Amino acid sequence: MENGYLESAIKQFMYYKMLGEKTFDQISEEQLFWQPSPDSNSIATIVKHLSGNMLSRWTELLTTDGEKPWRNREGEFENDLGSRAKVLSLWEQGWKVMLDTLISLSDHDLNRIVYIRNQGHTVMEAINRQLAHYPYHVGQIVYIGKMLASNWQSLSIPKGNSVQFNADKFAQEKHLGHFTDEFLKQSGAPE
Repeated sequence: MENGYLESAIKQFMYYKMLGEKTFDQISEEQLFWQPSPDSNSIATIVKHLSGNMLSRWTELLTTDGEKPWRNREGEFENDLGSRAKVLSLWEQGWKVMLDTLISLSDHDLNRIVYIRNQGHTVMEAINRQLAHYPYHVGQIVYIGKMLASNWQSLSIPKGNSVQFNADKFAQEKHLGHFTDEFLKQSGAPE
């Protein structure tokens, strides 16, 4: 990987993947399927949609349209996975295809044109599109998880700790780094 943009994008995606996983760890299997209303999505349904999108968009990114004919987008919104194992399996499948594809790219690929529903995007624009889409849904997962968890452990700076957090940060020398580095290191994710 030769490009700072790609490295940054991968780290940001990995950060949001970690936030989803830390949410899954705090809720029960039953809570994965909870819906506040029939028109709302459960965490499991959001995972199903994310995985479907990732598999479609990132499979053969450079050679086929990102909306694959085999994708069943409407089916992604059926709350029918039935088990934590199925939810986590779909989660991992989608992220693996997406991250493996990003890792395989070089800076020379960023200006190549790819299509999503026949609309052309540079690869960089396609990445940016998903950097907005996936965190949007991971935020929904976290919000639902936070509502349901019996003893929620904060995924960022816990309430009441901002002053100390900032004091610790400003006590360090100025340095270059990606904002996700320490979070990913704490979670054990590869850097």
